Amino acid sequence: MKKIIVIVLLLLISYESYNIFISTTHFNKDRISFEYNNGLDALADTLVAKKIILDKPSFLVLSKMLNVESKVRPGKFLVKKKTSLLSLIRMLRNNQQATVNFVLNKVRTKGELAKLIENTLSMDSATAFAFFNNNDSLSLYNTDTTQLLTLFIPNTYTMYWSTSLTRFMQKMKDQQNIFWKSNNRLEKAAAIGMTPNEVYTLASIVEEECNYDSDKSLIASVYQNRLLKGMPLQACPTIKYAMQDFTLTRIYEKYLMNTSPYNTYRHKGLPPGPICTPSPTTIDLVLNAPKTNYLYFVAKSDFSGYHHFSASFEEHSKFAKEYQLKLDEYQKRKKQ
Repeated sequence: MKKIIVIVLLLLISYESYNIFISTTHFNKDRISFEYNNGLDALADTLVAKKIILDKPSFLVLSKMLNVESKVRPGKFLVKKKTSLLSLIRMLRNNQQATVNFVLNKVRTKGELAKLIENTLSMDSATAFAFFNNNDSLSLYNTDTTQLLTLFIPNTYTMYWSTSLTRFMQKMKDQQNIFWKSNNRLEKAAAIGMTPNEVYTLASIVEEECNYDSDKSLIASVYQNRLLKGMPLQACPTIKYAMQDFTLTRIYEKYLMNTSPYNTYRHKGLPPGPICTPSPTTIDLVLNAPKTNYLYFVAKSDFSGYHHFSASFEEHSKFAKEYQLKLDEYQKRKKQ
C-alpha cells in the first residue's frame, strides 16, 4: 500500500512539475488570447474554459505566492502553445500585454474612425466618437472637430490593446509631427504657400479623385492653380462628402445646390477640413506637384480611370462632352 501511495505522489509531483515548468496549455491553436479585467478568480475560470490552464487551484496558489494580483493590470494577453504555468504567471506579474496593429488606411468620417478604433483596441466607438466631437478634448492635441483627421497619417501602428484613448491620441499627434518634420515636408508646404493642414486637406480631395499616382500629381497641380487664381475647386468628391453619400457615381446639377461649406462648387478655397485620410504618397504628390498651366480635368471616355488635362475651358468642354456621352451610353445599356 505504501508503495502505491509513493507512486501516486510521484506521479502527482511529476504532473505538477510538468504543468508548472514545461507546459500547462492544452489548446490546439498556436496561440490564444485572453483578457484580464476583474480579479484572478474570474481570470482562472476564463483560463480553464479556454484550455490555457489545466486546473484552477494550481494557478491561484502560485499566483498568490508570486503576488500577481498587485502587479497585473487590465488588458489583453497572448499565450503561445506549450507555455508553462510559471511562464504564464510571470507574464501576468510583469504585465507583458499583447500588442495589436492599428491599421489605418482611408477613412472618411469620425464615425468610421471611431469604429476602426473599437475593432482594434479595448474602447467602444461611442466613447471615441464623443471625444472626436468635443473641441475641448481635441484642443489638447492642437486640433478641432473639423481638422481632426489631419492628426491621422495612414500607416500601421503597434500598441497595447488596452491603450487609453488619450494615449492613442498622443501617439497619433507624435506620429503626425514626425511625418511633417521628415523629408522636408514643412519646407515644401511653405514653398507652395500652404500649411500642413491645408496640404492634407487638398491631398484628401486628390485621394478621392483618382487611383493613379501619375494623374494625382497633375490633379494636385490643377487645384493649386485654381487656388492661386481664386477659382472654386469644383471638386466632385466634396459634394459626396457634403451629402454624406459616398456611393454616388455621378454628380447631377441638383447636388451642386447643397449649402454645406464642403461644397466647393458654391464656396471658393479649400473646404473647412479633410474629406478623408489621404495616403502619405498622395500627400507627397501634392507637395511635389509639377508646375503646369492646367485648370481643368475630366475622366477619359474609355473609363480607364485616367484623365484629360486642359488649360482652356474650350478644350476641357470637348473632353467633358465625350465622357458624358459615353457615360450616358453605359448607363442606358445598364438599364436594359
